[in-house]
Amino acid sequence: MNLRTFLTIAAVVALVYALGLIFMPAFMATTYGFGTSPSEILLARYFGVELLVLGVINWLAKDFSVANARPIITGSLIGNVVGTYFALMGTLGGVMNAVGWSAVAVYLLLALGFAYFQFMAPAK
Repeated sequence: MNLRTFLTIAAVVALVYALGLIFMPAFMATTYGFGTSPSEILLARYFGVELLVLGVINWLAKDFSVANARPIITGSLIGNVVGTYFALMGTLGGVMNAVGWSAVAVYLLLALGFAYFQFMAPAK
């Protein structure tokens, strides 16, 4: 897979979750086993805004070379590794229901993709 395809996939995943969290925060929260208090809804929307930012950045960077996208790749790798850790802890700890495993999978797959472009892909 080339960087353009990977960043497009990463952008679409982020944007789909962003739209869900911004426009349907109660649905998204209950899907993962979270509550729907006003503060939880606000936090879900804040998270959605950040995913919107990441989705737009990845979309706009899709035509960069690996060398030019290095800061985005590095930041995304770190963020997705940390996200994998917290999604795993939240799922194993019972904070999220079984759907939490999908969050673990998404973070992990994105982390592995960004790791590939960080450490193994040629810097064309």
